[in-house]
Amino acid sequence: MSFYDQKFPHIEVKVKNAHQLWVTLNNPDQMNAITIPMINSLVSVFKHGDFDKEIRVIVLTGSGKSFCAGGDIKSMEDRSGMFEGESNELRMRYVHGIQQIPRCIEEVSTPMIALVNGAAIGAGCDLAMMCDLRVGSNSSKFAETFTRMGLVPGDGGTFFLQRVLGYAKAMQMFLTAEVFSGSKALDFGLLNFLFEDSEILSETEKLADQIVSLAPIAQSMTKKAMKISYLSDLHTSLDLLATFQGISQRTTDHFEALSAFKEKRTPKFKAE
Repeated sequence: MSFYDQKFPHIEVKVKNAHQLWVTLNNPDQMNAITIPMINSLVSVFKHGDFDKEIRVIVLTGSGKSFCAGGDIKSMEDRSGMFEGESNELRMRYVHGIQQIPRCIEEVSTPMIALVNGAAIGAGCDLAMMCDLRVGSNSSKFAETFTRMGLVPGDGGTFFLQRVLGYAKAMQMFLTAEVFSGSKALDFGLLNFLFEDSEILSETEKLADQIVSLAPIAQSMTKKAMKISYLSDLHTSLDLLATFQGISQRTTDHFEALSAFKEKRTPKFKAE
């Protein structure tokens, strides 16, 4: 039995087309709200998939009609689970709990796609923003509803949303708690691609295949360079890119690409 065949609490895992790792949030009774078991499952699977040479893209989606509703309202009300304890205990629960997800995803070098099949609310919206690309349909919904609930985005939303949208648009979402869906989400910048509900799975699989078809080492280093460059000055970014280029230009995949170009054929990359 492979690692991906085991049962993971509150998520489902499947490998498609040999190189695509599909991770599905599976807490449908609570609209796929994030739980402690789900956090542990996601971190475990993302870390393993990122180290797996055969996995070249990760697709994150939700079961049923929701992507992720964020935090469980009932647990908040009951002060239970990840919302148990007084202020300092709650602070530590965030540090050692849900904040494991953004820390983990930020270190994942494998390209990640969020297939937003329904509502992505609060921490669910932030989870989609942590991914590299976002795919949606008219059923997709995005909203930063923390202030509506008298809360702040403790999972890192203020970092990730403005990376995707820019400062002004991110501030707008946080201060208005406005809901964006379908073409409006695409126009606002929350989505990279908008597909029909009936086609979103197949189109996302095609997008994943397109990513898989490119040189995986170069893909992962380009992704890492993009994230580091976002937070760095020009000189730091150029030094990093020189190093990454020195590595990539001596990979087997680079020389395979050169041969394929010369021979007018599709390259066969091996992540070597």
